[in-house]
Amino acid sequence: MKITKNITIEDLVTLKVSSVKYLSDKGIKCIACGEPIWGTLEEAAKEKGFSDAEIEGFVRDLERL
Repeated sequence: MKITKNITIEDLVTLKVSSVKYLSDKGIKCIACGEPIWGTLEEAAKEKGFSDAEIEGFVRDLERL
């Protein structure tokens, strides 16, 4: 499975467990905080005010984890 901005948070953390810490460090809480979020990486990032360019950066970073 390829990481894109449209990947669901559930699929992302299943695919890359290290993404939980990465997202948490960015202020996007998921799974580990006890408040799982559903939807896509893009939706979660947009809710926190991140730009399209920043979200594309997240995708690149997460692919490298």
